[in-house]
Amino acid sequence: MKKFLLILLGIVVILAAVVLIKTYTYPFKKNNIGAGEGWKPVKNDSAVMRLSGGIKVPTVSTGSLGEFDYAPFDQFKTYLKTSYPLVYQNTENVEVNQYGLVFRLKGSNPALEPILFLSHMDVVPPGDADIKNNDPNVFRPDDKPLEPVSKVAEDWEFAPFSGAVANGRIYGRGAIDMKGMLFSLMESMNSMIKNKQIPQRDIYLAFGFDEEVGGKKGAIQIADYFKKKGLKFDAVYDEGGLIMRKGNVAGIDTDVAVVGCAEKGFLSAKIKVKGLGGHSSMPPMESAIGKAAVIMQRLEDHQMKPVITPLIQEFFTNIGGEMPFATRMALANQWLLKPVLISQLTKNNTTNALVRTTTALTMMKGSDGTNVLSPEVEFVVNFRLLPGNSVKDVRDHIAKSTEGFDVEVEEIDNTREASAISPTNTRAFKMIEAGVKEIHPGAIVTPYLTMAGTDAGKYEIVSKNVYRFMPIKINSAEQQSIHSTNEYLSIENYLKMIHYFEYIMKNYDK
Repeated sequence: MKKFLLILLGIVVILAAVVLIKTYTYPFKKNNIGAGEGWKPVKNDSAVMRLSGGIKVPTVSTGSLGEFDYAPFDQFKTYLKTSYPLVYQNTENVEVNQYGLVFRLKGSNPALEPILFLSHMDVVPPGDADIKNNDPNVFRPDDKPLEPVSKVAEDWEFAPFSGAVANGRIYGRGAIDMKGMLFSLMESMNSMIKNKQIPQRDIYLAFGFDEEVGGKKGAIQIADYFKKKGLKFDAVYDEGGLIMRKGNVAGIDTDVAVVGCAEKGFLSAKIKVKGLGGHSSMPPMESAIGKAAVIMQRLEDHQMKPVITPLIQEFFTNIGGEMPFATRMALANQWLLKPVLISQLTKNNTTNALVRTTTALTMMKGSDGTNVLSPEVEFVVNFRLLPGNSVKDVRDHIAKSTEGFDVEVEEIDNTREASAISPTNTRAFKMIEAGVKEIHPGAIVTPYLTMAGTDAGKYEIVSKNVYRFMPIKINSAEQQSIHSTNEYLSIENYLKMIHYFEYIMKNYDK
């Protein structure tokens, strides 16, 4: 027995030594974190005013088919034309499907593949929260900036389509998502033209108008327009990742710029469960709603298998060197500790979404009466597909979860596969790194998986290098305001974003 215990102790000691050696020798990326604030914004009230005016136009998209009021979009097109005459006069510009906008700034070397920057002009509805200040003409760019909010506001500080400028911020629906990026791109191209800076390769801008409802009439049509013209892009840049402020990525004591190199897929299924209806005084042994509850419980208890994909492995390798020792140990010793690591990752809703196709029960409908049993109950479950899981995998998963019940399954909204994964060893990605260091030298730049849907995936037919990143530094509360209440973009972020895009446009081939 004593000999056995000694052997066991020896094995434990050897294992511990191996774990420690692997932890200290694991090739975590050594991030070259710079000092200082980087490029300092130069006061530009005209640029701020142009964005403010664009926010005032209520380009709201609603409905799954994109059948919404297009009058504001006509107004918005006119506003862009009057705000940026130099861009319209010095580029080839076309309208695709009437409202999609494309601009081409010619480069000096037509042999080089062009680069493409995306945005969209539509915004989500503002909601019905109270408004503290209804003055439509607030423009105070010289206010002392307030500190970033620490929680999502219950009210709008200013009306959502006022475009108010105050407190060092530009307020309004779409300030971040994503008129701020659209106007920064127009400002950057305008500056290139004004200063007679001719890029080596063509630069394209493409603005959709129904991204918030799937992009079928906007981005899909624009991408098809490019394909029919035989265009291939060296890079496509869209929204998706952000620069998360220090303290907003658990365990990391610095800013982190997360660049979406892939995007999750999407499937929403309406599941109708059938049973016996009737009066609640004589209920059946199994009601439709009880059957639906069993299925929903199955869906939540037996979710799709978590996995650390190569993209997320690269993400952890990039940031892991800055994380606490215990986390570094788990990341460096997945040969032994992967079950523990995955168990910890799936306990947090944010990290859980990085490693699995998520399951979200979102809607339910049954009887309209308190004493009436509905013969049919329906609910909606939404899946966000991890790259590596297919739409077929999710359909099979639903079939298994509903086995034994009389159900009808209908896919609603826009079912789509997860995107391809764009490489990080490209000029296109290195330009993102350089651009971030230009404006925020203290940030770690890392590839990431974009959770929400963007227009970017539609452009995979014209490029293998598709990146999702908006160069603004915000915290989690500011991020949550994007489709919520009191959305705003700081003036500093806006001016730095303009500089970032101009930097990439000017330096892409240097």
